[in-house]
Order: sequence, then structure tokens, then C-alpha cells
Amino acid sequence: MREIPGAWRRTARGAGLMSADGVASPTIFAEMSALAARSGAINLGQGFPDEDGPAEVLEAARQAISDGMNQYPPGRGHPDLLEAVAEHRARFDGVALDPGTEIIATAGATEGLAATLLALIDSPDDEIVVFEPYYDAYAALVALAGARLVTVPLRWPDFQPDLDELAAAVGDRTRVILVNDPHNPTGTVFTREVLQHVVALAERHDAIIVTDEVYEHLVLEGERTVVQTLPGARERTIAISSAGKTFATTGWKIGWATGPADLIDAAMTVKQYLTYVNGGPFQPAIATGLRLPDSFFHGIADTLRRKRDLLGEGLAAAGFAVSTPAGSYFTVADAAPLGARDADDFCRELPDRAGVVAVPLTAFVTDARRPDYATLVRFAACKREDVIRDAGARLATMI
Repeated sequence: MREIPGAWRRTARGAGLMSADGVASPTIFAEMSALAARSGAINLGQGFPDEDGPAEVLEAARQAISDGMNQYPPGRGHPDLLEAVAEHRARFDGVALDPGTEIIATAGATEGLAATLLALIDSPDDEIVVFEPYYDAYAALVALAGARLVTVPLRWPDFQPDLDELAAAVGDRTRVILVNDPHNPTGTVFTREVLQHVVALAERHDAIIVTDEVYEHLVLEGERTVVQTLPGARERTIAISSAGKTFATTGWKIGWATGPADLIDAAMTVKQYLTYVNGGPFQPAIATGLRLPDSFFHGIADTLRRKRDLLGEGLAAAGFAVSTPAGSYFTVADAAPLGARDADDFCRELPDRAGVVAVPLTAFVTDARRPDYATLVRFAACKREDVIRDAGARLATMI
């Protein structure tokens, strides 16, 4: 096989997908989902719902298609979506935004993150601080941009960072502190103290804060602190979110980034050369969703809380040690009580042993820290309750 040079190599290497002989492997999500399809196992690995979102949103998309909204939307996004995002942030987060200058629509949160990091990183000496374990795209995007990933560990079972370790990770080379809250893959919701510390460190070292808030309405315990509302944060924070998790429309890939006009302009400069625009008829449909009553947003959290509890009960009954998440789709469980020594091997064997697919937490960490998460496994609760019950019954057969 010939060797193809290029940035794809460091991207794969950053994501932990490059073998010693230079061959890139699929992501763990692709591997596990394919395994689920082949084996007929219940897929609790990948975080996508198995039910459609609200009827009003789906009907709004149909209507937009019928009304001819099928060409390029404006580069910054459909005006109604931008207005709706501004209204939504003001209603739920107390953040006032100018929809004309402080918001852009993106192809999901991942493109928003890509555009932002590619826009802000300017040197191989730039450092991006993330909490570890981390959503796997972070390491890939940092590597693609040519910067250095610096991680702060989150430890079982509460997955809150040590503030001294956080302070030690942030320095004068820190360009971005990237905060995912509620957090994927651990399900933690960071305390106000932690986020205040992030802001103070960003001010001290003149870093930009980028927040990934795709699970913003899926806080299951306690309250979420909105970083942009903390003193000193507004002028140095880009907040990124999307419709996929809130409205069960992960395939539509409608996201947005909000922040000060100069930072948004920087991200927009790059974003326009990535997808340019996307999802013409879906953008006004998501505007409809963002304007749904408060009861809808409280309701999706209540529903997921029931599913989380059902999943946790099933995992505990099957012999796992369980970390109860405060937010997001995900529950992390320790398979060590079941004899596991390596989460990768455990997850690859699980479909045959129990007819269930999960994802090893080691897929979300650097090689150096793999031993710290060696037996931890992530399960997704964003499935129908009957599916979760069935998965729990199947897992119980391993005892």
C-alpha cells in the first residue's frame, strides 16, 4: 500500500486511530455500531435516540421543504434560526445576544468546534486544555489544527477535576480551554466552583474559553452553570450547541456558535470554507423547536432521568459498579466486578456474551492515561424504555 502524506495522518494519530504500521482504523463508534448490526445486539454504545423528536419540529421541516426553502440559506444562518437562538439563550441562560453579529449556524456542534479551533490556533506551540476523558473529536481537531492537547483528568466515580491539576495545566501557551458541560462521556455536570476557576485561569493567561453545550437541556441533577454569565467570561467565550440531542434530530446536523462579534467573525471566516452552509429547510424547523414552551425542555430531562435510573438499575443488577450521571445521555460503569481487566476486550466480547453493545472509556483518553480507565465502560440511555429493560435483562445473564 502506498503512503499518502498529509494532515489526515496527524488527525488519525491525535484521535488514537493510527496503528504502529501507519494504518488508520475506524472510530470505536463505527466499530461497535457495525458489531451491533452484525450480531443483532442492542446498541447502547453510540449516543443517538431511537425515537423521533417533537411533531411540531418535524412538521415545520416538511412545511419548509414544501415552501421551497431548499437552496442555500444565508452564510451566517437562516435569520429565523438566529433570532430563535438569541431568544432561547436569553430565556434559559440569561445571555443577551445580537443575532446579526454574535451567532452563526453550523453543521452541528462538531463543525462549530472545528471552525472555532481552526480559526483560533496559529502555532504548534498553542495548547488546548480539555478535561479527560474527552469527546473523541477534540483530540482529532486539535491535531488537525496542529496544536498540542493538554488534559486534566476526571476520576471515577464523580469525575470532577482537581483544581490544582487544572491550574497546572493552564499556562501562557494555553490558547483555548475547552469545556464540555454536561460532559460526554462521563455524564458529570461541573460545579460552579470549577467553572469559576476556568474563567479565572483564562483571564490570567489570556486564553479563550470554548464551551460545548450540546446536552444543555439534559441536566438530571443539580443546576448547570452557564459559563458566559460568569464575571469576566462573556468577552472571551464562544459557546457551541446544537439541536440534535435536544430535539432527537442528530441526523439534521443543525448547530450554532455564539459569542462576542470578533470571535464569531473569526470562526465564521473559517466556517464558510468548510461546509459553507447546510440544512436549509431544517434551520427554520429548529427555530420552531427552540420556541417550544418550557414544559417541553423540562419534559425531555424528566424522561431521560427515568431512562438513566432504569439503565443504572439494570447495570447494578448485572454486577457493574455504577457512577450515576448528573447529565447527558451517558452512564459510566466499572466492569471490574465482572472480571474485566481491559474495557476494549470486554466491549468486543459483550455482544456475544450478553447481546448488548457498549463503548470502552479508553476510547476517550490519551495512551498515557489508559490504565486509569482500564475497566470503565460507557452506556447510552437515549433509547426506548423497553429497549433499556431488555438490555438490562440480557446483561443480567452474565452473573
